[in-house]
Order: sequence, then C-alpha cells, then structure tokens
Amino acid sequence: MTQTLDDRVVVVAGANGPAGQAAARRLAAGGARVVAVARRRADWDDPRISAVAADLLDPEAVHALAEQVRAEHGRVDGLIHLVGGWRGGSTFDGTDLADWAFLHDTLIRTLQHTTLAFAGPLREAGGRVAIVSQQGAQRPEQGSAAYATAKAASEAWTLALADSFAGTDAAAVVLVVKALLTGAMQAERPDHPFPGFTHVDDLAEVIAGLWDRPAAELNGTRLDLAHH
Repeated sequence: MTQTLDDRVVVVAGANGPAGQAAARRLAAGGARVVAVARRRADWDDPRISAVAADLLDPEAVHALAEQVRAEHGRVDGLIHLVGGWRGGSTFDGTDLADWAFLHDTLIRTLQHTTLAFAGPLREAGGRVAIVSQQGAQRPEQGSAAYATAKAASEAWTLALADSFAGTDAAAVVLVVKALLTGAMQAERPDHPFPGFTHVDDLAEVIAGLWDRPAAELNGTRLDLAHH
C-alpha cells in the first residue's frame, strides 16, 4: 500500500444512509478520523467517528462546518459525498418537475455547497473527493429524466473540481454504479441475484482505497463499479 488512512480526516456527507454508514465504518476501520455529516446527528459506537448535524442546503452552515472541521482536526483529507435520493416515473411525458426540484437540491446543491467549502483545505492536504453517480447519467431512460440530469450535472461539477486540482496531490473522482445493494435488500429477496449492483460494502472498500492510488492517476476519472 502506497498510503494508509491512518489519522486522515475524512468528511462523509450523507453519513446516515446505507452507503454513508458503510463508508464511514470502513474508513474508521482503516484508521481515519471520520466526520459523519447528516441532517440528523446519529449515534456511532466507533470513537473514530464523530457525528455532526448540518443542513447541507445552507451554504453558510456548510462553510461553518468546514471551519469547525479544520479547527478541530487541523486538516481535511477527504470529502465523500453520499447524499442521495431517487425520484422518477415510467414515461418522459409524465415527468414531474417537482421531482427535479427535489433532486436538484439533494444531489446538486449539497455537492456544490460542500465542495466549495472544502476545496481549499482538500487541495492543501492532497485530499480525495468522491461522488457516486449512476449509469443513467450517460444513458438516461425516459422515466428517470430528472434523476439522470441531476446525476449528469453532479458529474460535471465534480470534474470541474478535478480540473481545479490539476497539478496538485488532490483528486476528485466519480464512482459509477448501476444501483447500490444493501444487506436489507438481500434479506428481502435472498434468491435474487441483483445483476450488476454494487454492494455498499464494496463501494466503501473502493472509497477507502482512493488514498492508495496517485492523484494524477485518479483525478478527473469515472470509475465504473458496475462490473466489480
């Protein structure tokens, strides 16, 4: 391993969801100090994980969060954006633009606010930024027009951040899945193979490995996890 997670400070946004929980636990297990950010403060039984409640739609609150993390930990080595949500229907003509408004806030605005607040510290520390996108961003289906558009916008934003990291030791990447799989989903349908799905634990493993790869190799890339 070229680098380790020991004492790296990683902010996980959307930490209360299945992917966020898996990522936070895996990063902490690797030695990182995890700042688990969500709308509601959760109880974690791991001393390496500190929970913070924040409204990621409030840019001032997010900047205050960034200042708080730097004041408490002295640095920021990672931002993993796992704020998710899905809205959609079956036909293009039936698209409800209220879904777009929700997805715009949930998927795009929270990403914009967190990356703008943390970009400087991440660049300084040679950090890693990751988002999870979906294959539909490149090959949208009609019923998920709003969702695919939000994911495509999130990708573009992340790749622009990656461009700002060029020539530094920081890297921003897009992790692409077909869909995420949880233990609860498997328990509900034990005989279903879930072809092409990425288990949240496997996603967490990929996230933890981002610090083991050179920034120049990672920065601005889209890593397809659908076949892992």
